[in-house]
Amino acid sequence: MVSLEPRGDERGFFARMFDSEEFASMGMDSVYPQINTSLSALAGTLRGLHYQVAPHGEAKLVKCLKGSAFDVVVDLRPGSPTYGQWAGKTLTDKNRLMMYVPKGCAHGFMTLEDDTEMLYPASGPYNGPAERILRWNDPRFSIEWPRQPNVLSDKDREARDYDPNWHGPGY
Repeated sequence: MVSLEPRGDERGFFARMFDSEEFASMGMDSVYPQINTSLSALAGTLRGLHYQVAPHGEAKLVKCLKGSAFDVVVDLRPGSPTYGQWAGKTLTDKNRLMMYVPKGCAHGFMTLEDDTEMLYPASGPYNGPAERILRWNDPRFSIEWPRQPNVLSDKDREARDYDPNWHGPGY
């Protein structure tokens, strides 16, 4: 998790959302040539769990601009001490938290409010043939989503359970 440290006065606040030197010093990707945004009209919309296999793996920095979402990262990096584990956190337009998604990890989120808008810079471009999708309710990971989704894309609905031979590492 990345927490913004706002400095406030009578005008409101100022916060640095990204500092490439600070991120690099923490071992995080610090170059984001692609910036994505999404608007989900309905609460309960689930997007993910997506990632790209090597050499097209990408890190993401995820922030909620409007509304709220439960954001999830699944570690698919063989050899990582957290391999096969997931982490989730509620991101809102008020708590100013950001989720860092390392290369080799799958990412997804479920909106908790109507008209939720998310921003997620990516460290590399989208590559369709390298994209992999994990099924949101794969029993291997037992992700504790806050509710059942009511909106899924066809692509996300048809996603497979995790198979290391097909999914492969994302880095």
